[in-house]
Amino acid sequence: MVYKVIGLMSGSSVDGLDIACVHLQERASTAAAVPRTWEFQLEHTECRPYPAEWRERLAGATRLSAQEYLVLHAEYGRYLGEQVLAFVAAHGLEYQVQLIASHGHTTFHSPARRMTAQLGDGAAIAAAARINVVSDLRAMDVALGGQGAPIVPIGEKLLWPEFGLFLNLGGIANISRQEGHVAFDVAPANRVLNELAGDAGLAFDRDGELAASGHVDTALLARLNALPYYGEGWPKSLGNEFGLETVLPVVRAAALCTADALRTYVEHVVVQVEAAVEGLGAAGRMLATGGGAHNKFLVARLRERLVADGVEVVVPETAIVDFKEALVMALIGVLRWREENNVLASVTGASRNSIGGAVWIGQEV
Repeated sequence: MVYKVIGLMSGSSVDGLDIACVHLQERASTAAAVPRTWEFQLEHTECRPYPAEWRERLAGATRLSAQEYLVLHAEYGRYLGEQVLAFVAAHGLEYQVQLIASHGHTTFHSPARRMTAQLGDGAAIAAAARINVVSDLRAMDVALGGQGAPIVPIGEKLLWPEFGLFLNLGGIANISRQEGHVAFDVAPANRVLNELAGDAGLAFDRDGELAASGHVDTALLARLNALPYYGEGWPKSLGNEFGLETVLPVVRAAALCTADALRTYVEHVVVQVEAAVEGLGAAGRMLATGGGAHNKFLVARLRERLVADGVEVVVPETAIVDFKEALVMALIGVLRWREENNVLASVTGASRNSIGGAVWIGQEV
């Protein structure tokens, strides 16, 4: 059976909403010993930039009162549903989408308190789009004592079995190893890099050109690498506030020019990725995706550092780089619909694998 699904992803960089219409089908296998995998076709993709109003509302969500937060949760859900309707109309997909899988926009994330929150009410999405919805994808894992992150490794396992390592360079960089299905958040990445680029009036450092023109400040690099999170064992995960409230003040306190700050922070990310690779004891081909995979300087530095570890950094086609997470959300939604495990305890540290996600019936019956 082919599942026709829309995956929605809003990352911590607050740049826009990734929408991917995906056709998913389980690969047939006659050998009982061969693990099942899935094949996919990305039919249509878009990143819909957030208007300034929505960027501000999402960025300020954690400062709201409880009532204001819940109103935003409902209104953002309706906004997501409306964006799906516009996407469907733009690509002529009326009556062709069976399911929407929405990650939501992460706000509060405190696994130690067994709490995580993603904005975007699934009921509001379903009501606005009139399509069935799976949302709240992390909640069950956190309730079972897991980190609730990363959740993408289930998709890596089922969609790209030929790779041994995966690196997502999004607002937060995370890494996963195929063997044993282990993954964790490495360090803030684009969330900090984009903030620093903003000091020079840039939305982001295109191709890492400004960073490439700077110099590494060894004292700042040492302070960043000494932050306690990097010494913790996995499973572990980061909330957006770590980059903005812990890391960024350390960088700004060094009072460097923007080029040197960017260059030093790129090196910090590279050092932490290399430490993660060495800690995982892994080698082979690494699939690099996320917005940071477009940063040519960052990717070049990763390749230079990781070659000694026996790791080949592979940047795939642009659609996979940009929409991998939305694609995986679509698969996670299908697995939830089929009532199959879609979050791996070996990754998150939960007491067991789980079937995560709330289901909302948007279609009339």
